Amino acid sequence: MSLIARLRAYATEALGVGESEPVDDTHLAATALLVHVARVDGILAPAESERLSRIVQGRYAEGPDAARALIARATAVDAETRDLASLVEMIPHEANAAERQDLLTMAWSVAAADGSVDEFEEALVERLGRLLGFDEAAITAARRSGQRSVGAV
Repeated sequence: MSLIARLRAYATEALGVGESEPVDDTHLAATALLVHVARVDGILAPAESERLSRIVQGRYAEGPDAARALIARATAVDAETRDLASLVEMIPHEANAAERQDLLTMAWSVAAADGSVDEFEEALVERLGRLLGFDEAAITAARRSGQRSVGAV
């Protein structure tokens, strides 16, 4: 049984999160990474939660109910996953550079949603960029883009 399948089973059993709609594994993994970024400083600020919801609804889910369900599943995946590298491993190897760059930009926008990027968020998203295969210039470009996008999806 794959890691994603085990985590889905856990979410269904322990959290009552059903499988009413099939979830794309890539979308689940990307959302789990964004949840991880939003929670890294120990505080899920309302602005971060709202930004996360808007991104997920705009990119991975049809409507607010589907976005909430995906975020709930992703939160369970994040809670059951050892670390950032394990979450990144869930992103398919065939994801192209543009898709990975978009994910990194979204991570920066979630980190900046509350008006600042603290040291934990900065270190985490920079590490995410490296794990996704980007150099410092690409990570910095994604940061600028993500911070500019705060307030608009």
